[in-house]
Amino acid sequence: MTSSRIIFLNGTSSSGKSSIARELLDMLDDGVFFHLSVDSFNAMRSKRDLGAEELDAALRRTRMGFHRSIAAMAEVGNDIVVDHVLSEPWRLLDCLTILPPEDVLFVGVQCPLDELARRELARGDRPAGLAAHQFDLVHAHGDYDLECDTSTASPRECAQRIKEFLAQRSNPTAFTRLHRHYLMASQELPTPKLDLRRDW
Repeated sequence: MTSSRIIFLNGTSSSGKSSIARELLDMLDDGVFFHLSVDSFNAMRSKRDLGAEELDAALRRTRMGFHRSIAAMAEVGNDIVVDHVLSEPWRLLDCLTILPPEDVLFVGVQCPLDELARRELARGDRPAGLAAHQFDLVHAHGDYDLECDTSTASPRECAQRIKEFLAQRSNPTAFTRLHRHYLMASQELPTPKLDLRRDW
């Protein structure tokens, strides 16, 4: 397998992940990076109305395919910036299973709830309360290589921090630690009950 770099941005809806990803692609100049976003994969799905059970199954398959697309791109030597929302425990477990943990720089994109609500209202393209619904879930695993707060730093400033950190990635990585904790120890993440239809 060819070694690649995977910058994995995790945060709620409206936290600023996509803006950071765009800045990273603009400033990273030592390779060819691709931005893979879970929202882009969701947007590729057909628009016909689905029943609750069929929609839940389609969303799960979409996310599983998204994870494997990241792995496939990285396996052949592409550098990746991932934009994701790990608001269900199985999503992190799936990523830990299929991505090489030593190649992942895991970045927590933080933002206070009141600012998330303000951005969500201003955007007008997300269900009301989506970020609040995700807020206590996306960072529940509690381990990152790097965290940034988009309420106090611009997307450009966050991207610059990530670029600088990328050159001196920690070892073991957060993904390596999480892999050992949840998979090698045969433990499971907490499994809160979620309404997948609200959680995009």
